Amino acid sequence: MSKKDIEECIRASLEGYFKDLDGIEPAGIYEMMVKVVEKPMLEVVMQHADSNQSRAAEWLGLNRNTLRKKLLDHKLVK
Repeated sequence: MSKKDIEECIRASLEGYFKDLDGIEPAGIYEMMVKVVEKPMLEVVMQHADSNQSRAAEWLGLNRNTLRKKLLDHKLVK
């Protein structure tokens, strides 16, 4: 799956979200999208990095401490 495929998937999901709203004004879309994308992304990257936070942080382009905070925020580590 390419970057373009992922973008299209997100675009289609957002279009479906707006359709489901049926004219109701949305709120907090940015925060909602960050939350729904970030957690599964962290789960998959951590799985492929064999739970090695340093490796996962490098792959994500994050500081290890930032990754650790995000993992804690999403209750993915204790």
